[in-house]
Amino acid sequence: MLAEASLSIGGWGGLGVVLFLITFGPFAIFYLAFYILCFIGGGFAVTLLYGKINSEKHLERSEHSYLPPMQTGIQKVNTPSCTLDEFKLDLKPIKIDRRLTGSSFIDEPLQQVIQYALRDYIQYWYYTLSEDESFLLEIRQTLQNALVQFSTRSKEVDWQPYFTTRLVDDFATHLRVFRKAQDRLGDREDKQRDMTDELVDSFFEAEVELERKICRDVVCTSRKDEEGFLRDLCEVLLYLLLPPGDFHNKNMRYFLREVLARGVLLPLINQLSDPDYINQFVIWMIRDSSCNYEAFMNILRLTDRPPELEAVKDKVLEELQYLRSLDTAGDDINVIKNQINSLLFVRKICETRIQRLQSGKEVDALKLAANFGKLCIIPLDHILVHNIALQFFMDYMQAVGAQAELFFWLTVEGYRVTAQQQLEVMHAWQRDGKKQTSSTTKGLLKAAAQGVFEQYLSEKASPRVQVDEAFVIKLGEKLLKEDPTAEIFDEVQRKVYDMMLRDERYYPSFKQSPLYVRMLAELDMLKEPSYRGSDDGDGESFNGSPTGSINLSLDDLSNSCHDDTMQIHAFISDTGVCNDHGKTYALYAITVFRRNNDGSEDCWKTYRRYSDFHDFHMRITEQCSLQYENLTSILRLPGKKTFNNMDRDFLEKRKKDLNAYLQMDTFVNPLRSSMRNVSNVVKALPDSLAEGMNKVSDNMGRMSERLGQDIKQSIFKVPPLLPKSDIDPEHCRVLAQLDDNVDDNIPLRVMLLLMDEVFDLKEKNQWLRRNIKNLLQQLIRATYGDTINRKIVDHVDFMTSPEQVADYVKKFRDSYWPNGILAESPPTRDKGTRMRTRVAAKTNLLGIMPDELKHIIGADTTRKGILRVFDMFQHQPMNRRLVYVFLESFLETMFPQYKFPELFVKLHSRSPRTHRYSQKLKSTALKR
Repeated sequence: MLAEASLSIGGWGGLGVVLFLITFGPFAIFYLAFYILCFIGGGFAVTLLYGKINSEKHLERSEHSYLPPMQTGIQKVNTPSCTLDEFKLDLKPIKIDRRLTGSSFIDEPLQQVIQYALRDYIQYWYYTLSEDESFLLEIRQTLQNALVQFSTRSKEVDWQPYFTTRLVDDFATHLRVFRKAQDRLGDREDKQRDMTDELVDSFFEAEVELERKICRDVVCTSRKDEEGFLRDLCEVLLYLLLPPGDFHNKNMRYFLREVLARGVLLPLINQLSDPDYINQFVIWMIRDSSCNYEAFMNILRLTDRPPELEAVKDKVLEELQYLRSLDTAGDDINVIKNQINSLLFVRKICETRIQRLQSGKEVDALKLAANFGKLCIIPLDHILVHNIALQFFMDYMQAVGAQAELFFWLTVEGYRVTAQQQLEVMHAWQRDGKKQTSSTTKGLLKAAAQGVFEQYLSEKASPRVQVDEAFVIKLGEKLLKEDPTAEIFDEVQRKVYDMMLRDERYYPSFKQSPLYVRMLAELDMLKEPSYRGSDDGDGESFNGSPTGSINLSLDDLSNSCHDDTMQIHAFISDTGVCNDHGKTYALYAITVFRRNNDGSEDCWKTYRRYSDFHDFHMRITEQCSLQYENLTSILRLPGKKTFNNMDRDFLEKRKKDLNAYLQMDTFVNPLRSSMRNVSNVVKALPDSLAEGMNKVSDNMGRMSERLGQDIKQSIFKVPPLLPKSDIDPEHCRVLAQLDDNVDDNIPLRVMLLLMDEVFDLKEKNQWLRRNIKNLLQQLIRATYGDTINRKIVDHVDFMTSPEQVADYVKKFRDSYWPNGILAESPPTRDKGTRMRTRVAAKTNLLGIMPDELKHIIGADTTRKGILRVFDMFQHQPMNRRLVYVFLESFLETMFPQYKFPELFVKLHSRSPRTHRYSQKLKSTALKR
């Protein structure tokens, strides 16, 4: 039965399937399955929707308590008739003290900045969460408390050392690190490859070697580490500036920390470190200077970046297309043709330069030594009196082993100047009947002349000047039998000059050497090479016709004073007490009379401190103590008094003593005569011999020996003499080279050190280097004296005055919120625009360099220094490092009582370079 039942079910089932397939087709089974799935899915969706609606209703009912409503607070206040709602209406708005800095000039725009910042950065999203303004009021009050603390602290700080010393030192040290990084990559053979990454790595390697305990590479190259550094730093600042209650409120502290770190500091650092922004800022800063065509062409010829040239060429093509599309007639045609020709010339320069850079056939103009006959010829007598030219001739003479001849010529020039001066003083003493002093001067001059002879012409001299022995014997007899004269060496000196001029080993060969080409480049008398022939560069020729005469650069050296009968008399006319930025000191008014040779008189006043008298006295005693053995007993400077030195009676007594000190004619006249001959000395010997001859009262007996040693040390590039002899200038900050015991004119001295670093004068011949610095100092002191230092300090005072600070805040407000509306983000500048901005910035920087600076340190050195500074700002990681250095030094100055230096060491301890350098130092110490 079961078998029959199952058979019947199977039969009927099979029949049903067959009939189903015949009726609906073979694909009906798939349609059926699809319908079933849709039914199931639809039912599941309906169930979810029904559950969602019921859940929302349940949650809404759960928000209201089923208990009877409670009173919301005190219903009556003071009187039965005052309800809570009426009390809320009577509440007055919270008043916030709008005083921030104590200066209304600053507070008003600063309050507007706070209002705009809260409106555009907080209110726009806060009002979507709540309408309660208590949080906004708390934020504003907290910000104002922080600003008040910041303002109070800033008033207690003396900002002059920071702006005049620390800021300059940070910049100069940053430049030193960059220069060291450049030097390390300078010897690479694959110079055509972009070495930006290698330069950045080398830069931070040089930083850790200089800083030793700090390296900012991680902060400057990693966005994550930078944000962590800023968060840690902002939390420390909030601890210092916020009241304890606000700081311990974690929600408030974290909120302000994120706003300050990521909303304020990070965008600001991004902008300040952007090379394109810096280039635009440079153009804006020197916008008043006219564009220099010569500087623009020099930049195109000197650049080693093809993208800059491509960008300029694209702009030239655009301008050409526009000019050619103009439909003009008459005189306008000639103007347009001239413009088109100029643009075609610029395009040719760009194309030629791009081709040479891409082909790898770039040739340094200084190495093109073919066709030297076309170079400008500078006479030997001009070379010997020009500081830049003399440097290269001195290097050449040392290379060929003939430095003794040149040193002899220079030393004799120095002897002649000093001898003429001392003989004039001696004749004046003879007229006054001072025979003993005259005989002493003759003896000293004779000893000096004998010293020159022994050092360069005697058989013991090493090296010895090679001249005819007959002239040497004749000169030796004169020195023994005759009184010394200023012209006693003239005959031998002329022979030495003729030998240097005509001997093929010296001046003629110097004109054929690469040093001569470099000299012309420094004098800006070397034109770019012109390229002829095929495009592959086989037709190079060197066009060296000068653009000007060397006589133009010697004009300043050719002017000298000839007022031999001029008489000067000086005395202290008044005294007073001066209070300068919290420092009190005595000031002496010195009245100076000058009687000219025509009988007229000039009168002026100058003001000096006691320290100026002391420095003057030390200079005299140092230079003249050997010439006058009893000098210290004769020339006595009033002693320094530590206490009660501002008393009126004491000042009058010191005034009398200082007047007696000034009236000692025996020593005043030689010094006055020395000043009269300074210009002649600079003209004749403008290098370190000028430094030596400026000290014309120096010991005559040792003059020639000292000059010879000075020249020898300089020619062999001995490291320059530093105030701190134990300091390595390549592994220390720039400010470390200043003497801690000397606190006068520090801003000016720091500026001179900055100039030394910018133009890399340490790589110069040290004779020239010392002369450059001394010449600048002498010129500044001769023209302005300490007023330069005071002008620097006064300018800093002006820049930090309340009016100027208010102006800074207003400019910040107007730039970020023009007309009270948040400024839109500037459009992204394309690569071509950024490259053209680079060219424009370099052109403006090179164009504003004064010709006087080029005459002092050389045109090529000036260009290299300016372009080095410009290149330093074209790398954003390095710019970030400089911004952080400025920020750290600012905080260390702002909060000197806290251990910020140790904090920064800890914050930068994440750098692996610091650990590697520490291990390197330890291993080096163990080996020793």
